[in-house]
Amino acid sequence: MLSAFANAFRTPDLRRKLLFVLLIVMIFRLGSQVPTPGVNVANVDACLNDVESSGLYQLVNLFSGGALLQLTVFALGIMPYITASIILQLLVVVIPRLEALKKEGQAGQTKITQYTRYLTLGLALLQATGIVALARSGNLLQGCERELLHSNSTSTFLTMVITMTAGTAVIMWLGELITDRGIGNGMSILIFCQVVATFPASLWAVQSSQGWVVFGIVMIIGLLLVAAVIFIEQAQRRIPVQYARRMVGRKMFGGSSTYIPLKVNQAGIIPVIFASSLLYLPAMAVQFNQASTSPVLQWVNKYLVGGDHPIYMAVYFLLIIFFTYFYVSITFNPEEVADNMKKYGGFIPGIRAGKPTEDYLSYVLSRITFPGALYLGLISLVPLIAFALINADQNFPFGGTSILIMVGVALDTVKQIESQLQQRNYEGFLR
Repeated sequence: MLSAFANAFRTPDLRRKLLFVLLIVMIFRLGSQVPTPGVNVANVDACLNDVESSGLYQLVNLFSGGALLQLTVFALGIMPYITASIILQLLVVVIPRLEALKKEGQAGQTKITQYTRYLTLGLALLQATGIVALARSGNLLQGCERELLHSNSTSTFLTMVITMTAGTAVIMWLGELITDRGIGNGMSILIFCQVVATFPASLWAVQSSQGWVVFGIVMIIGLLLVAAVIFIEQAQRRIPVQYARRMVGRKMFGGSSTYIPLKVNQAGIIPVIFASSLLYLPAMAVQFNQASTSPVLQWVNKYLVGGDHPIYMAVYFLLIIFFTYFYVSITFNPEEVADNMKKYGGFIPGIRAGKPTEDYLSYVLSRITFPGALYLGLISLVPLIAFALINADQNFPFGGTSILIMVGVALDTVKQIESQLQQRNYEGFLR
């Protein structure tokens, strides 16, 4: 492992890429610490030390590396881009124009990326407006009676909204710089940095509140979870595919063997984000109707807000399973794969081309998605169970979302470094 790092830095072009990524990460983290103009930094810090943040913003705060509740320039983090990307992926299935663009190859993908940027800025503007309005009214950090802003004037409000929206645009630009000139997917690396940034404080909070024994248990459980996530993320079902030989002019083509890799976790972290976002809706309804005596809102406030009730955990678990099947169904099309195989003379040994191949792929995909959905649900329940058992902070360091992000991005980045090292006949990371 250490020799692989040494070989990576001995290669001039690879060293330049790694140092460039580190430079962008430093700029990104600096922007996450610079307060937005108009924020009363002293009062915000005092409130963060005195009260717990609302669970409504925990996921956004996680993706911003804690910058959201500090109201910094990069307070929105990468969340608007993630939301915009998910929305565009869903719209590609239902809007024929976007589906046609996707089939056009690189040119169409460039156009879809441009739409994603515009939608990201629109979502960032809406989110910034809502967050600044909550900070202005004092509802962002519930239980804090200090003024979070120096002034409640309209000019201060507009300045903060514009600054946060511009910060999101800068984050998109930094991510694209990493993708073009560095190593790995830029947006993924920035998400990774923001999630990791919250780890030291979360671990120390567990030690301070629960002691060294619980801290040691948490570390052991965390290492076991990381090992389990790595194992599942690497697991895949390989469906063999044989291509028949065919004559094109005087040349013989085909006759090769390959496989279709179907990952156990085919959906990634998207179902967790979907389920978390959907469960924010009842929490939001309760927050904006705190004076209401409606029995429905009172039931929602008792069972679906807070995250430590068994009913909440059960609903969260079932939503993750549902969204896993839903997202896999729209991202992997067995009919399209079967048609492409038939077009190029490919077939699965023992399975006829065409409709039988489509049925077989659907059968295998549905069976392999079930353990993947259970895996996502169980991993995501880890922080909720920990909060209920040891009364840890809701930003539990080894929470499901954070572990999935860290392991997934780390494996993908290491594989890309590995591939570049193998091109130069060096020993890689994963050997």
